Amino acid sequence: MSLAIVYSRAQTGMDAPLVTVEVHLSNGLPGLSIVGLPETAVKESKDRVRGAILNSQFEFPARRITINLAPADLPKEGGRFDLPIALGILAASGQIPAKKLSRYEFAGELALSGALRSVTGILPMAVHTHKAGRAVVVSAGNAAEAALVREATVLAGAQLLDITGHLTQTRSLEPHTASLAENVVNSTPDLGDVRGQHQARRALEVAAAGGHSLLMIGPPGTGKSLLASRLPGILPEMSEAEALETAAIASISGQPIDPASWRQRRFRAPHHTASAVALVGGGSCPRPGEISLAHHGVLFLDELPEFDRRVLEVLREPLESGRIIISRAARQAEYPAQFQLIAAMNPCPCGYLGDASGRCRCTSDQVERYRRRISGPLLDRIDLQIEVPRLSFDQLAGPRGEASRVVRQRVTAARQCQLQRSSSLNNRLDNRQLERACRLQAADRQLLQQAMEHLNLSARAYHRILKVARSIADLAGTTAIRPEQLSEAIAYRRLDRSA
Repeated sequence: MSLAIVYSRAQTGMDAPLVTVEVHLSNGLPGLSIVGLPETAVKESKDRVRGAILNSQFEFPARRITINLAPADLPKEGGRFDLPIALGILAASGQIPAKKLSRYEFAGELALSGALRSVTGILPMAVHTHKAGRAVVVSAGNAAEAALVREATVLAGAQLLDITGHLTQTRSLEPHTASLAENVVNSTPDLGDVRGQHQARRALEVAAAGGHSLLMIGPPGTGKSLLASRLPGILPEMSEAEALETAAIASISGQPIDPASWRQRRFRAPHHTASAVALVGGGSCPRPGEISLAHHGVLFLDELPEFDRRVLEVLREPLESGRIIISRAARQAEYPAQFQLIAAMNPCPCGYLGDASGRCRCTSDQVERYRRRISGPLLDRIDLQIEVPRLSFDQLAGPRGEASRVVRQRVTAARQCQLQRSSSLNNRLDNRQLERACRLQAADRQLLQQAMEHLNLSARAYHRILKVARSIADLAGTTAIRPEQLSEAIAYRRLDRSA
């Protein structure tokens, strides 16, 4: 047989479209050509495949070899097609049986010695291969990642000979299974380490309950970063669907996935020198950015005004939509970005405005210019804005705070209530859901009206106050929003009150 067909998958954003590798041997001058819009790394695979086949004690056919990667208009990149190309050449030349190839989908980079190397984006491939009813064949280094997809058949080998031996039935590859713990021990820092700062702890709990964004303002060394790092520890463990989606983004980005902690929520803290592409993703071949790597987790931006203003502005749309679409001249990719934004900043350039020490010497113009580095539209999208003051010695030497596991129980109960009521967290409620979930009494409506007029709040801020009040009520276990809960939600608009 001079024609062989092998199945593999490309990588396009979060998708893994099917690629049919067609290998044809014909008479003529010996040579190998690859068609089907291959990138440079794919074109170079012919040299890797030749060396791997010869060093695995197979014969490389001295014929004209044409390899077509279909569909032809889909860009192919990376070394993931080395293994299916090699198997196609061996099947077309009659060195391995071609009938069984239709049962599998293959991906892996070949070394010249015939060893199989890991590639990125295996998890999305395993998901789509399982839906197609085939088994996925990868390198041993990708086996644990692919096996995160329950019920998927994952076969792994360390050498090209392992795969060919399985196809020729001279050796058998056993399906790889992942040992996933049902109840993973949470290894994130404990909220009990934070002493004092009762208002900030309360705001953090409210933010966790409804998935709200939070901005902490205070002098250096008051515990803003400490508080932010404790947020993942009070969030509920991700569901398997959420964990798979988050792990798929990490797989595309080439980041390691630990099966022991893969359901823990991610905490990303990029430096303030990060570019817009690093934050939201991009490149000539679009890749996920920090907001997608923090999907279903926490994105912490410390020293918020030190970020370039144009970088911060790109957060506005993902904060609302929960996704990011990256468009380039030849490519477009969409990535999920349902992250929880936690930010921290100093009150002024020197950091000590309003501090009891009286060290601040900043003028009002300097303070105004410093705060204007953050645009009004972005601040309007941050649900909670609080002060984190300096602690006294007695507070620092006081007892430990409430442990994360205790707070997590209340947060989990509040989130379950939201999902049962609206099938969504409070921060994702649309206007119609908000009307049903946040009905106010006449006196509460008057209170909110006075706040809007006095603080000159936007319609977005109005809706966000209602969502925060609903989260506070869910933490308290009340079906209706009480006046004190609405007042607490209004009090969290710190920068609006100081405008």
